Amino acid sequence: MPVSDIVIKGAREHNLRDVDLILPRNRLICLTGVSGSGKSSLAFDTLFAEGQRRYVESLSSFARQFLGQMPKPDVDLISGLSPSISISQKSSGSNPRSTVGTITEIYDYLRVLYARVGQGHCPKCNQPIAAQSRDQIIASILQIPIGTKYTVLAPIVRAQKGEHREVFVDLLKQGFSRVRVDGDIRSLSEDIALDRRRRHDVEVVVDRLEQSTKIRSRLAEATELALKLGKGSLIVVAEDESPKPVEANSTTPAKRVKPEGRVYSADYACSSCGISFTPPTPQMFSFNSPQGMCDGCDGLGRVFTFDPELLIPDTTRSFQQGCFELLGKWQDLGRWRRHVYKGVAETVERNKKLPAGTMLETAWEELPLELQNVWLYGTDDLHITFTWRGGNSPMKYGGTFAGVIPELDDKYRQLKSAPKIRELETYMNDVPCATCEGQRLNQQARHYRLPTSNSKFKSNADKTLPEVCQLSIADAAEFFSGLELDDTRQFVATEPLKEIRNRLGFLLNVGLEYLTLDRTAPTLSGGESQRIRLAGQIGAGLVGVLYILDEPSIGLHPNDNDRLINTLCRLRDLGNTVVVVEHDEDTMRASDHMIDFGPGPGSRGGEV
Repeated sequence: MPVSDIVIKGAREHNLRDVDLILPRNRLICLTGVSGSGKSSLAFDTLFAEGQRRYVESLSSFARQFLGQMPKPDVDLISGLSPSISISQKSSGSNPRSTVGTITEIYDYLRVLYARVGQGHCPKCNQPIAAQSRDQIIASILQIPIGTKYTVLAPIVRAQKGEHREVFVDLLKQGFSRVRVDGDIRSLSEDIALDRRRRHDVEVVVDRLEQSTKIRSRLAEATELALKLGKGSLIVVAEDESPKPVEANSTTPAKRVKPEGRVYSADYACSSCGISFTPPTPQMFSFNSPQGMCDGCDGLGRVFTFDPELLIPDTTRSFQQGCFELLGKWQDLGRWRRHVYKGVAETVERNKKLPAGTMLETAWEELPLELQNVWLYGTDDLHITFTWRGGNSPMKYGGTFAGVIPELDDKYRQLKSAPKIRELETYMNDVPCATCEGQRLNQQARHYRLPTSNSKFKSNADKTLPEVCQLSIADAAEFFSGLELDDTRQFVATEPLKEIRNRLGFLLNVGLEYLTLDRTAPTLSGGESQRIRLAGQIGAGLVGVLYILDEPSIGLHPNDNDRLINTLCRLRDLGNTVVVVEHDEDTMRASDHMIDFGPGPGSRGGEV
């Protein structure tokens, strides 16, 4: 008898009758027999229970006080026992934050991959965003043709309401003489009067240059100062792009135009929109981290809120005809609410150049999805002009519109009457989050993509992290097997890609190619959970461990069963002892050692 074998003497747990056994180490061992014959009593209630008890006893007395004393199984002796891991048929829990990707740790490597080699894109214009060093910015500006005159500006105010007088006074004290306000060059010595109710852009003129071979040192100084004033951003406007200066004290109101010129950023920013972003980190791609989760659903992807299908039972009606059942008829809304909805409709129609009456009079089913979302979820930061005709003369004022559903959500949270709460809940349901569309991540994380140099996969490899997680295991394996990056990205991504490909391969080997990485744990069957944990253990690469599995072949197609057996053999070949409680004939034939319990169930069993 080799010393390394596992020796069991006098096992009497449950219906076992003083069972004596020798289990060879580093072998695939199959325990079989009729149901209730004692297989699980030996595997889980004796072997695993004793291994777990010994592990707890090996901890310090301080740690043991939190875990409690574990009972010793009814057995005389177990020697040669290795650290034990049980992979039984039980659900993966009810936590909706657990997914196939997080359980197998594939998602952890995906977060690292996207943070290190992903290409960020602007959520508004879909242009790539990147950080540029000071030298890169200077080198880019030096590409302007010789002889071209251009202006270096630093953005001070971006789309903010107010007169900004204190900004102009402060810039004048610092020695600057000119600014660009809403696209127009103005002198700081004049009285610049701005409409405090409108949003304005203010950029200070840092320097005006003419491109030459000897301009680098002066350009470097201007760039350094502009980046400091602009908090990491600057704008370069060539002479042919520069608007004409506005005369001092001009009575013509300045028309607000989009700032012209090329935007450079030392931070992560969109060069077209000028929007800055935080540098990517692995935490930014985690829906369990405050840095990455969607604010609308806290990273769950679904929220309990008002369901549009329940709110609008008759889609043939228009908004004015009372398609929102909970709001009631148009004439019953009251003058104040009617003027609010009219203001929204008129502003949106004017902004999108739609015929008058489109928003209020078009049947809901005929209204484009974009306009439906205006009524449901609001107009974001679009400035709405409301006209109140309740007094002697019409009164106009500005504001925003939150949307019908956010307004009802606020009303629901403030209610204290149980009947009213129950009434509103009849229109509510567990629906995908409208903010992230069920993708769980914040806006910036949802717009990072993996660039590829493989022309075969060019059309479908430019995927975001949520899109990758929506792929089936089989499609994800194909996607990553064909992913080709440039040399720099390939060097950085070597280890994460290796782990991702290996773990996807393990999931394929246990017959789970149909699952998606974003499938939540509560929706998995017991057999699926067991095989996912099995794949995770293979990926962990542990050696010298006693694995105990409970009928892993249940529910598998014969083709998948062959792959499962190969997986168990691979686990054994790593240097582990694998004990399987099983009825499957193929698994029995593939095992190195088989133990039959019986001869019958219950009191008639418990013998080898």
